[in-house]
This record gives sequence, structure tokens and C-alpha cells, in this order.
Amino acid sequence: MPKGTTLYSARIFRRRVRRANGNVVNHRNKTPLHHQPVFRVLRAQSLVMLLAGLCGLALFGWQTGYSVLLGGLIALLANVYFAFKAFRYFGARSARAIVQSFWAGEMGKLILTAALFALVFAAVKPLQPLALFTGYVLVLGTGASALLLLRNNPKH
Repeated sequence: MPKGTTLYSARIFRRRVRRANGNVVNHRNKTPLHHQPVFRVLRAQSLVMLLAGLCGLALFGWQTGYSVLLGGLIALLANVYFAFKAFRYFGARSARAIVQSFWAGEMGKLILTAALFALVFAAVKPLQPLALFTGYVLVLGTGASALLLLRNNPKH
């Protein structure tokens, strides 16, 4: 490909950022989140969160239902933050930026999770902690089984 040309595809717009020495680095991923493969995992986590909340509501009452829902929401919000942060770059020349964005995404996810748990324990009364952690673990387990969800995903 001649120097100075750009690549365009239907789903990805690649912006080239040049350093002072002329090397091209940090290919920014402009694909919207709902077009990325990680969106299937987030959608599955949302579905599990809602189903678990409805099951808790139907089987044990309002308090258990919203406690399970809040636990699932904590896990889901932290994973959405991680997805936005971690999948900002792509390509072999952006390897350093990819590693840094994954690291920042994971640290932010942990801090956000701790802050959301503290907020829920401080602000929501009455609360069932066992139901809260059950919802959290269910949604987290859905994310952990992401390889099963993405095995037939087309490559972008």
C-alpha cells in the first residue's frame, strides 16, 4: 500500500497517529460497542441479570428480587466500563496501547465494583447480602463463559 493512504472498511475506521519519528501507532477502534463481539457477552449478562431478578422476585419476594438485580447490575456496569476502556485500540502496532488500555480497564473495573458495592450497602435498606452476591456471581459467571458465547462469532 502506498505511503499516506488510509484503509476504510464497513465497520472500522482506522485513524493513523504519527509519532515524531514517522512511525504509525495506536490504531483507534472506531467501531461502536454494539458492533463489537464483546456486545454479545454484555447482552447475555443483561439477560441473566433480568432473569435472575425476576426469579428472585417470583420465588422469594421484592427484597430478594431487587437485591439480586442490584448485584447483577454492579457486575454489568463494571463490565461495560471494562469493554469501553479495553477495546479502544487494535492492530499489531498498537500492542503497547492495547496492553495499557486493558490494564486501565481492569483497574477501573475493580475500583468501580468496590465503589458500587459500598454504595449499595450504604444506601439500600433493607438488603439481602446473599441475594446481592448471588446476582453478582451469576452475571460474572456469564462473562466467564464468554468463550462459549463467542465461538461462532464472525471475525471483524
